[in-house]
Amino acid sequence: MDDRTHLKIGTCVQITAVDGIVNVNSLFTLAVFVGLAWNPFDSSNSLITDPRCNPTARMTEDLVTFHVFSFSSFLFSSLIALGTKQAIRIAMSREVHKIVLLAHVNKTFLRLSMLVSAVGSLCGCGFLMLALVNMIQIKLGTLSCGSPQTIFAVVPLVIFVPLGLLIYVTCVVYAFVS
Repeated sequence: MDDRTHLKIGTCVQITAVDGIVNVNSLFTLAVFVGLAWNPFDSSNSLITDPRCNPTARMTEDLVTFHVFSFSSFLFSSLIALGTKQAIRIAMSREVHKIVLLAHVNKTFLRLSMLVSAVGSLCGCGFLMLALVNMIQIKLGTLSCGSPQTIFAVVPLVIFVPLGLLIYVTCVVYAFVS
């Protein structure tokens, strides 16, 4: 494989990775936006029957706060990814060859922008998980109350999301160093 083919494949993979970040972040941003539209103070939205299990005002405040943090993290990550994609496309438009399309992009810029975008996505997922934990407590009862439904809803969330994020971080670090 010559250098031209290697650069072409590398550029296509990088554009595909950036597209993936933007698409996933768009879905999460939409989910967070819809979550912000929900009124946590509406008493008809709760399934709590035991008054000892009612959520505190702090949980409701945290729900909104974590939604906003998540929304801003996903938006930040998407904007960085879109900027990176635009930089690649501008570089590609300057270097059109008859046989292959090449893009000469500063590797340091590309790696750092993808890393920053990944950190934004990582923070967004973490804040979204925290918002969901608060939403579960508002809907089903607080964790301190020991409601089985709350525990059954929260435990998979706090196991699978960090596990998925660990796999994501591993892939990002691998892509960053190789």
